[in-house]
Amino acid sequence: MPVKIRLQRHGKKGKPFYWIVAADSRAKRDGKFLEKLGTYNPVSNPAQIEINVDASIKWLKNGAQPSDTARRILSYKGVLLKYHLLGGVAKGALTEEQAEAKFQAWLEQKEGKLSSKTQQLAKAKEEARIKALAAEKETAEKRKLAAQAAPEEPVAEQAEEAPAQETNETEA
Repeated sequence: MPVKIRLQRHGKKGKPFYWIVAADSRAKRDGKFLEKLGTYNPVSNPAQIEINVDASIKWLKNGAQPSDTARRILSYKGVLLKYHLLGGVAKGALTEEQAEAKFQAWLEQKEGKLSSKTQQLAKAKEEARIKALAAEKETAEKRKLAAQAAPEEPVAEQAEEAPAQETNETEA
């Protein structure tokens, strides 16, 4: 049975949420699957990805072929790197400790990049909030000045209209 690692769509219209699953390649996209390997939420920024690394490696060792998107997700989370390092251990090029040390170093580097991106997004959001608040205050000041100037004009206009209305009433 040919096995694929692919995404299974869940969530509602316009708000997708995916399960990463190992499934028979002949099964429907959202149909029967062999094992759930993780989740992927592309709506959030940065995208939230939870994945069981050991189970994914087990399926890759057994010959499962990831779809293009699943391959990118597995690569992003380091599953393919660990699979590659374990291949080196099997060939005798590395020891398990060396492979694990390389994988952990890669994970720490990746976590640093992710945290810096999260900080940049939070900083940009805060700057946008401050800018919007300043624009709102400026608009409020303009309205306040316009409101102070506006009441004087309608009073003068009403005074001019009043005699005209009285003459019209006397003529009738």
